[in-house]
Amino acid sequence: MNPRLSILSAGPGVTLQDGGRHGYLRYGITAAGPMDPLAHATANRALGNPLGATALEVSLGGVEVTAEGGPLGIAVAGGAFRLALDGAPLPPACALTLHPGQSLVVRAGRVGAWAYLAAAGRFDLPPTLGSTATHTRSGFGGLDGRALRAGDRLAVEDARPGPADPHALVAPWLDRPPEEIRVVLGPQDDFFSDDQIAAFLAGPWTVTTKGDRMACFLDGTPLTHAKGYNIVSDGIAMGAIQVPGEGWPIVLMADRQSTGGYPKIATVIGPDLGRLAQAQGGTRIRFRAVDRAEAVAARRGEAQALAGPVAMEPLIRTDFSAEFLLGRNLIGGVVDGAGAHAP
Repeated sequence: MNPRLSILSAGPGVTLQDGGRHGYLRYGITAAGPMDPLAHATANRALGNPLGATALEVSLGGVEVTAEGGPLGIAVAGGAFRLALDGAPLPPACALTLHPGQSLVVRAGRVGAWAYLAAAGRFDLPPTLGSTATHTRSGFGGLDGRALRAGDRLAVEDARPGPADPHALVAPWLDRPPEEIRVVLGPQDDFFSDDQIAAFLAGPWTVTTKGDRMACFLDGTPLTHAKGYNIVSDGIAMGAIQVPGEGWPIVLMADRQSTGGYPKIATVIGPDLGRLAQAQGGTRIRFRAVDRAEAVAARRGEAQALAGPVAMEPLIRTDFSAEFLLGRNLIGGVVDGAGAHAP
């Protein structure tokens, strides 16, 4: 029997996501997939999985898991979440071997909104339209098309252990302050006057707490339209920024609708989708317009970061208990006999 990852507890919005369900937008089916593709790919790369392999996407509600039937290699990457293995703290980006009976807790931290928990191997899940990505609004993908909950057990095929002791991932590309988000203007920026485009870029905008996997809602000084706010509905890419009649921008994300009828003033470039997704409610952001060449260069840089293995560093323990310290000889070789200094 394959080892299993067992869910001990899960907050709202913890789902299974692979790289996304692509090629069906013309049928009204959006890709779903990770809110932060770079962090998702990093967790998988750290374990030697394909970049788009299925992993747990953990929301601010957090998750607690254990292994059953054998050890499992685990990697976590994403926002600065608080991790603990049997109560011992871990860095927010790390790899480890989870043994049966051990508890790994992933909880929201001060920074970041999503974390990704990957297992070394492959989750045994039936694909829907070629993908295991959960689209909860449509009720398909993942595990029965729903969020994970306590009692769920996920079999892992071709399971492999991780490092014998927990290691920190050396992934500096995950350090992405969200204050500046790069966009390409359009495709309907002509629905806004130059001064309104300047106002959009100047901001600042505040990420509200209304957001979810479908959209990020922004608050600030409302924009006005020069040519009305209705267009013939067209396709919606992830990162498209609609401006409805009220004037507050809405950034469409992983579970967005397939088409929309509000003008899109700009589109967040792919490498900054995760940067925006990791912004918690109350974060203030600004947009910066870039040309296509800069957007492509940023995408190539992201791909280069994941072209090889993710480096790891062993942890330096600093959480020794008093009982542990009292049970160790901390002065051997320093003091010899009755207070005499050893040579």
